[in-house]
Formats: sequence, C-alpha cells, structure tokens
Amino acid sequence: MTEKSGAMQVDAALVRQLAELLDETKLTEIEVQDGERRIKVARKAASVVASAPAAAPAAAPVAVAVAAPAAAPVADTANALKSPMVGTVYLFPEPGAKPFVNVGDTVKEGQTLVIIEAMKVMNPIAATKGGTVTRICVDNGQPVEYDQPLVVID
Repeated sequence: MTEKSGAMQVDAALVRQLAELLDETKLTEIEVQDGERRIKVARKAASVVASAPAAAPAAAPVAVAVAAPAAAPVADTANALKSPMVGTVYLFPEPGAKPFVNVGDTVKEGQTLVIIEAMKVMNPIAATKGGTVTRICVDNGQPVEYDQPLVVID
C-alpha cells in the first residue's frame, strides 16, 4: 500500500508473515525494524476477554467447583522451600545419579535438595529446616522463577 509522498510503504507479505509467526509462537505481539521503517503486529486480548464473559454464566457452577481445589495446592506449598533465583532446576547432582531427595525422605537443615543453574553457575539449594519431603514441585531441567515453590518439607 502506497500513500502520498513521505508516507510509509507497507509490505503486506511481511505483515502476513509476522501474523503467522504470532500464531506459531503463541506470542501476543512482535515488532521489527528496518532502518526507519518499523512494523508492529499485535494480537488483541479483547477477543479472549469477549469470550470469557460469554462462557462465564455457563461455567459459573464449574468455577465454584474449581475454586475449592485451587485452594488445596496453596496449602500443599505452604511449607515449601522457594527458589531464591531465576534459573534451571536440577534434581540430580549429575546425569544418571540418584536424585538429591525423593518424596518421603527425611532431610536435615542444610542438606542440598536441588541445584539451580543461573548464568552457568550451579547453586546448591539447601533445606532451611529438617523434616520429611512431602512434595517435589518441579521437574528436572525445568526453568524456575524467583520465589517459585521447589520442595515441600513438613
């Protein structure tokens, strides 16, 4: 599409490619820049919001049923050791080795429970208290966020 002098020329094929990339990657927006030309393609969240109210009346009884079980995981992680950093969690000291802990194991304060790799540094994460491991909240090799529950000790 070309407009009068000084106006930007839009490459429709590029816009379509960017829109397809949004669909493939499940991103909500993408922006590219080529010199002074900048194109931003964004998916509107309004379509998701519009469908939610329509589904809400039909799902109201389900929402009540879902709310009760949702409270249970919060209680399950109440005594969880949480990640002190962002990184990748490892449940084993090295590939092929036994895990640091299993559900049902008794641990002592200071015992290593997992390792978090952050910026190519392996950081052992130790138990802050003794007790029994009742739940492991992460999978080996999973990315973790700051303050994400790792292991529940009761």
